[in-house]
Amino acid sequence: MSSGDPENSASGSQDPTSFLRSATFSRDGPAVSVENAVTANDLLLGAYDPAKLHPLAQLGDQLDYLVLDDDKTSELPGAGTAIPSRGWSDDLCYGTGTMYLSGLALGGFWGVSEGARRPLAVSNTRLRINSVLNSVTRRGTFIGNSAGVLALVYNGINSTIDSFRGRHDTAGSMAAGALTGALYKSTAGVKPALAAASVISGVAGIWSYVKKSV
Repeated sequence: MSSGDPENSASGSQDPTSFLRSATFSRDGPAVSVENAVTANDLLLGAYDPAKLHPLAQLGDQLDYLVLDDDKTSELPGAGTAIPSRGWSDDLCYGTGTMYLSGLALGGFWGVSEGARRPLAVSNTRLRINSVLNSVTRRGTFIGNSAGVLALVYNGINSTIDSFRGRHDTAGSMAAGALTGALYKSTAGVKPALAAASVISGVAGIWSYVKKSV
């Protein structure tokens, strides 16, 4: 068997770190001058056009959920309020998410207050922290889930009523709130269902009036 080239054998046995330090690299095409090189400062300040990074980056005005123009909002009569919306999908997603997070925060504060005031058999910091955490997880999830479900059902019914009537107004919002409250407490009996319908209808009417007035 013949032996290999001595130079190849030497390079193969060379330390990879030493080889990379001594290696040189070249590229085909015109060299980019230091003056025209793109720096991180140019990207952060917006001085460099992102469309030059790749041809597919030339999106134009197709980013509907990043650029909210007036011509893309809902054209339903009465829908022009202080909170812009592109239609029922915006109301459903943003309304449900906002109410869910608000419910989590409210339930968390309630849980902290309840856990801090709960009497313990033994006064201990670890037991007190455990009591607070238990109350937060119980109250926070309950209020957050309830608020999220109510917002989901309300926005769905409200969008259906607006689409059927052809306009958005306070009366439609109050009707959607009444149906949502009655449906939410329908298994508890007639009186709880009527009470929930009245409360949620009033809250929906106030919210609709505030959005139009601001």
